[in-house]
Amino acid sequence: MLGTNLPFSSSYHPQTDGLAERMIQTMEDILRRFCAYGMEYKDHEGYTHDWVTLLPAVQLAYNTNEHFTTGKTPALVEKGGNPLLPVNHFKKNLLTIHPRAKDFHDMWNIACNTAGKCISEEKDYNKQRWDKTHMEPDFKEGDQVLVSTLNFNNLKGPKKLRGSFVGPFTLIKLIGKNAVELKLTEEFSRKHPVFLVSLVKLYFQTDKGKFPSRKKNLTPPEIVEVEDSPGPVKKIIRPRKIRLNGKDQRKY
Repeated sequence: MLGTNLPFSSSYHPQTDGLAERMIQTMEDILRRFCAYGMEYKDHEGYTHDWVTLLPAVQLAYNTNEHFTTGKTPALVEKGGNPLLPVNHFKKNLLTIHPRAKDFHDMWNIACNTAGKCISEEKDYNKQRWDKTHMEPDFKEGDQVLVSTLNFNNLKGPKKLRGSFVGPFTLIKLIGKNAVELKLTEEFSRKHPVFLVSLVKLYFQTDKGKFPSRKKNLTPPEIVEVEDSPGPVKKIIRPRKIRLNGKDQRKY
């Protein structure tokens, strides 16, 4: 009814993961204020509260707070309207009782509008800086490409001596502007074939006759299968005692 959908993305895509991570971090910061100091606490008037009883108020505060991305509150987007708060009933009376409240309200609105304008200008400036140094990849089907080993955790050999890229692989299909599907060789057949364009670069084959003394390309590193469990212990070579956190422990 609302026209929402579930977005999928390729692995290691912080632009999509950040949507959920930002909300989770916000909720953690809110709940930490209530439960960090024990199950019960006293307010400024001396009343004792159980923090669990305040969760409905936290939920109401979050759902009536305007989000920067949508410009609307979650209650308005989901339910079509905002619930009435106690402050809404006394808003006009407060402005009448306290004449300076309107001046403060106007000043606060100006500050919010100015802050929003500055944030928009900063986003435009960052976009211009990014566009100056980053160009959209010019890939097409059938290209030979290399893949970064940044997220390859099961390659053989020390990580410092490992090559930065492996391949070449044949590009099968473009998936939007940010991902490509590759035809992986047998050594990497267990790897998911879709990669971000930021992890892929074109492969240019050199002329062997032009550089006869250049070494041949090394074969790609072997993949080591990592077992879930180390298996049963066959033999204890040497036990020893260590002291950890003030306690004696046995290490094998």
